[in-house]
Amino acid sequence: RRSWSWQQYLNEQKAEAAPVSLFTQSQSFPSRKTGFKVGMKLEGIDPLHPSMFCVLTVAEVIGCRLRLHIDGFSECYDFWVNSDSAEIRPAGWCKDNKRKLHPPKAGQNQSDFDWTAYLDSCGSRAAPSSLFTSHRASQSCDFQVGMKLEAVDKKNPGLVCVASVTDVVDGRFLVHFDNWDDTYDYWCDSSSPYIHPVGWCEEQGRPLTSPQGHPNPENFLWEEYLQETGSVAAPSSAFQPRRLHRFQVHHKLEAVDRRNPLIRVATVTETDDCRVKVHYDGWSQQFDVWCDGDNSDLHPVGWCQRTEHPLEPPPGSSPVSSPSQGVCPTPGCRGVGHIKGARYTGHHRQSFGCPYSDINTRKEVVLPDRLGGERVITLVPVSVCSHGNQPDRYLSSGLGSEPDWRRLGGGFGVETRSCSRRVVDPAGVVLHPHLPVSRRDRTGVQVKSEDRREPLEEKSGGQVRRPSARAGPAQPLPVVSDAVSSSRQPLTVAAQQVPPRERGRGGAAGHGRQSRYSGWEQQLSPTESSLQAALHQSIFLSAMSAQPGRDLSLCWEQHRKLLPGVVRETAETVQHWSVQQVADFVESLPGCEEQSKQFRDEQIDGRAFLLLTQRDIVRIMSIKLGPALKIYNSILMFKHAKSRSQSPA
Repeated sequence: RRSWSWQQYLNEQKAEAAPVSLFTQSQSFPSRKTGFKVGMKLEGIDPLHPSMFCVLTVAEVIGCRLRLHIDGFSECYDFWVNSDSAEIRPAGWCKDNKRKLHPPKAGQNQSDFDWTAYLDSCGSRAAPSSLFTSHRASQSCDFQVGMKLEAVDKKNPGLVCVASVTDVVDGRFLVHFDNWDDTYDYWCDSSSPYIHPVGWCEEQGRPLTSPQGHPNPENFLWEEYLQETGSVAAPSSAFQPRRLHRFQVHHKLEAVDRRNPLIRVATVTETDDCRVKVHYDGWSQQFDVWCDGDNSDLHPVGWCQRTEHPLEPPPGSSPVSSPSQGVCPTPGCRGVGHIKGARYTGHHRQSFGCPYSDINTRKEVVLPDRLGGERVITLVPVSVCSHGNQPDRYLSSGLGSEPDWRRLGGGFGVETRSCSRRVVDPAGVVLHPHLPVSRRDRTGVQVKSEDRREPLEEKSGGQVRRPSARAGPAQPLPVVSDAVSSSRQPLTVAAQQVPPRERGRGGAAGHGRQSRYSGWEQQLSPTESSLQAALHQSIFLSAMSAQPGRDLSLCWEQHRKLLPGVVRETAETVQHWSVQQVADFVESLPGCEEQSKQFRDEQIDGRAFLLLTQRDIVRIMSIKLGPALKIYNSILMFKHAKSRSQSPA
């Protein structure tokens, strides 16, 4: 077969490749072939907790890109980096540089961890130090730990917040927002457009967001705060001018797909001083993304060939891509990747797991925070992150910023949220059963909540981490609350713009609550047969509450008799089921033998199984109503069994 050629493609498109000179060292061709092997151990920064160095294992190597696994935790937290990334270090680096290394086993004391003993117990070897790229700063860094500054919240770019320097490594430093947990932290250098000296907001006439819990946030004064905290402001001389990129519209390059661990042919479609908008050739504009001009996911033409990494040509431009159309129904998708991120390599025949299908372009994936507690990590699809209204402009260049969404193997932004609520689509259908929604979003929509402000046990750098509800998607979905008791107020939404100072990280709201089942009730005709009516009563006006903790109706015993295999299990055990265990359970349900293969093909494990809604099962997975009723009622029973087992005697 004729292979795809960059030169031929450029000639056909009458386009120009972005010159190699425009790319930074981390973007350009590596100086050597990577020597990392699967199974090697190392240390590195957790992208969901940037203040933490963790024990990592190389789980996969493609070209010079590595999929890294955080030892002792689920594969759903795996993430991808380039082999020359500044985020990874050889084993023993933390000890040599007096940094905390978080051990792989929960509850293990950091001081007790020993690399030699750990490698012996695992039968593994550490990645040689020679494989790591030196990242010594080309210019001196005058930032020191404890210095204060004003910084843009990358997850809420309309906010400039009080921040501190909490770590400095090789000319890069960690920005931490005072009194907020570390999931909002980010590493940058002294030329970052997202940081400003103390007093910058006042000079620019823009609001400054004070630290969470500050007694007088409306009248925050830097002089008083510096005195109270015994800290100093970072000197203005420490902030260096940003080197502007020179990318131009229509430049061609290779770019990592933010929805998938793939590298695609891409085009620069818009630019500003610091950022470029990247379009994946042959794909819809809804997948376009804004990113910094020095983002390490951008590479010059020929990078994949040089590093022996597969390059995804535009759909339809190569005979290699044509046979894939029978694998996934989504045009252009070859069945590679999964909505659940780096853990899965493919999604087979259905669009249920396809990162590009219409059902998933706005669907958020929720992970429990691996550190425990009530927080969850929400992976927001890029299509949600990249197409919202432009926020107020708070960069040094006066230009707005799209969120710098950290990713786990695919195109997902990361949010940390501590309130459990439901997200529904405009028709009122629940999209995710326990998908939390933030109290505030970038567009100014306010969501009222009763958020608890209890400090977490985990501490870092002397700062108490608090549950946070700051982050929000660029384009919010309508919200309804999961009111566990009458003491919690219904969640309400007021779709109106408010001044940045009033937005803060919470706020007042409007009124009204949308019926959870309104979308389904309208679809069912009152002239249904008695059997259909009974089925409707069973699932859509369910005798079992999808809300654990509520009393069940008298139909509970009837459901137990129809599904005897459910009685012995609880959600606590089901969430740890493997894909095969889920498939076996579905097969055990009367009349669901054929559906079990579909669950196996879609790689649905116990955690994903519990998150399925009636909409997922009936509409997305295209399972017939009868089996869908049994499967969904089983999920409800699992959840209810958990709530019953946890209720006080």
